[in-house]
Amino acid sequence: MVVSIPQVLIVGLGNLPLPMTRHSVGHLIVDSLASRLGIRMLSDRAMGGFVGHTTTTFGNDPVSVTLFKPKTLMNISGRSVSTALRQTVQSSSSMIVIHDSLSHKPEKLSYKLGGSANGHNGVKSVISALGGDAGFHRLRIGIGHNDVDAAEYVLTKLSQHEREFWGEDGEGTDLVLHEIERIMGKLAG
Repeated sequence: MVVSIPQVLIVGLGNLPLPMTRHSVGHLIVDSLASRLGIRMLSDRAMGGFVGHTTTTFGNDPVSVTLFKPKTLMNISGRSVSTALRQTVQSSSSMIVIHDSLSHKPEKLSYKLGGSANGHNGVKSVISALGGDAGFHRLRIGIGHNDVDAAEYVLTKLSQHEREFWGEDGEGTDLVLHEIERIMGKLAG
């Protein structure tokens, strides 16, 4: 008898040419998860991004984890995310998208399942590429907002403290792993 283990695709949205900016915090977190989980991220031309895979344990259960960072710019990342989804877990309910959020304070994480993109162009692109399917999990990473134009603000560099918080050994990565474990519990239940 073959036992199937749960699968999850974890996508970090960002702008590859602009690393360590607030808009690319999703990429930073996927890199941190890759380091923590011992995953080597490799370029995959067919998917249009960097991908890595492992089997690990969340709670007491084994889980097949695929990490993905699109190479495309944030606002047009939907097509590569859709391709990665089709080539891995196939169901949007088994996908977690990690992205920046102006609506949340820095170093805060907020979970959301489905619903609108709340003005986030990267999430809009993903929903559009999935034919309007918004039934995926989201981890919204707070970047805050000041009185600067939002388009300018998201392209500013993360502070050293924020980079450490969301880095490989940071508390933020602990929070992300905890949320992933909670989501995996929902998928199993």
